[in-house]
Amino acid sequence: MSVYIHALASAIPETVYDQSELRDMVKIQPQLTRLSQRLVGSIYNASGIDRRASVISELKQANLSADQSLPAGLFYDPAERRLLEPSTRERNELYAEEAPKLFIEAARRSLAACPEVQTSDITHVITVSCTGFYAPGPEYDVVRALDLAPTTQRFHVGFMGCYAAFPALRMAKAFCEAQPDATVLVICAELCSIHMRVANDPDTLIASSLFADGAAAAIVSARTDLGHRAKLRFDDFETTLTPVGIGQKDMAWRIGDQGFEMVLSTYVPDIIEAHIQGALAPMLARESALTDAPYSQIERWAIHPGGRSILDKVEASLELSAEQLTPSREVLRDYGNMSSATVMFILEQHLNSAAEQSQPHQRLCAMAFGPGLTVEMGLMTVCRGS
Repeated sequence: MSVYIHALASAIPETVYDQSELRDMVKIQPQLTRLSQRLVGSIYNASGIDRRASVISELKQANLSADQSLPAGLFYDPAERRLLEPSTRERNELYAEEAPKLFIEAARRSLAACPEVQTSDITHVITVSCTGFYAPGPEYDVVRALDLAPTTQRFHVGFMGCYAAFPALRMAKAFCEAQPDATVLVICAELCSIHMRVANDPDTLIASSLFADGAAAAIVSARTDLGHRAKLRFDDFETTLTPVGIGQKDMAWRIGDQGFEMVLSTYVPDIIEAHIQGALAPMLARESALTDAPYSQIERWAIHPGGRSILDKVEASLELSAEQLTPSREVLRDYGNMSSATVMFILEQHLNSAAEQSQPHQRLCAMAFGPGLTVEMGLMTVCRGS
């Protein structure tokens, strides 16, 4: 039985910052040393990011001259042009207020992109997020806001990090294989910006230059009556842990007193470069058509842009063309790293471009990296038409 992503749709907050705005705001923070101020310039300028969206609107005041008449907000004091440090509770309360809006908007857009699916057809909802907690959770909010059946099965994949879309899609595939008439709504939404911190630690500066807010939703089903638009067929999934990058050392996501703290070692791109071929090998070996020069036979690649250097390392290690990484680089440029939602944005780009091209079928390999160092992979076929 074949299971497909029939539609993908994304959503971002209204407030969008140029990367240069955020760079200039961070550089003037009083706790930074001169060395860190220079690092901020080089890190932000080399990020490959032009703009990022955030649920935090008050930082738009950052480039204004100090004005004593402007009150301090939760994250920024415009009178002192200083970033503040809200507590984890304050940040999480903002998450509970703003995250449902993105979950619901992305879900609605995905349904609009697949008009054959009615809300009454949705049998399962899977939500994904690692940037906040509350209960009843976002999967509950989606069921209520979309007026789904109260018997809709609800699941939440929490605190897994940037690769978490893959476990969710794998769950959706399993549900559809077990229940052929199932229609599963998978939604990833992250508010990474609410955990932004400034410190002299280079890993913290790198994290502050990358992360952003966004959401994406997919409609997954084995049904064959959902129109003739382009879709993504699930072929295989694989997960592995690299033999280095163990535990909390190189990539981790911790709960601190002033928000969640990202550990993102500068060694991560090198670790990925050294082990990416070995990570892919088991999945590709199961495909008889890909046993000879498998990378060259996969036309499309959806690589999670944990950062610009990760994309550079993957491209070089797998000998991919610049064009094959264009969707990943464009998502990084226009949206930044939105953790689990990012790879869904890239898959949406592939699905949209497939609808405009004449090739009937193309293979696609998607990958994301996260705490552990975990590598999650999915092999798909882009199917055009019925």
